Amino acid sequence: MAEQTFTISPAELEAMLERAARRGAKEALSQVGLHDDGAGNDIRDLRQLLLSWRDIRSTATRTFVKWLVMLLLGALSAGAYVTLGK
Repeated sequence: MAEQTFTISPAELEAMLERAARRGAKEALSQVGLHDDGAGNDIRDLRQLLLSWRDIRSTATRTFVKWLVMLLLGALSAGAYVTLGK
C-alpha cells in the first residue's frame, strides 16, 4: 500500500481545530449537565451562591474574632477589678 501525503493550509488547520474545540466544549458541558438554554442562568446562580458563601464565611470569622477579643478584654477587666478592688 502506498503512503498518501495530505497538505492543509493554516486556515484549514485553524478551522479544523476550531470545530474540534467546539465539539469538545459541547461534550464537556453536556457531561456536567450544562447543555441547555438555562445553563447561563445556572452558572450565574452558582457564582452568586459562591459569593454569598464567601461573604458568610468572612462575616462569621469576623464575628468569632470580635467575640474572642471581647472575651479576652472581659477576662482582663475582671482580673483587674479583682486585683485592684482589694
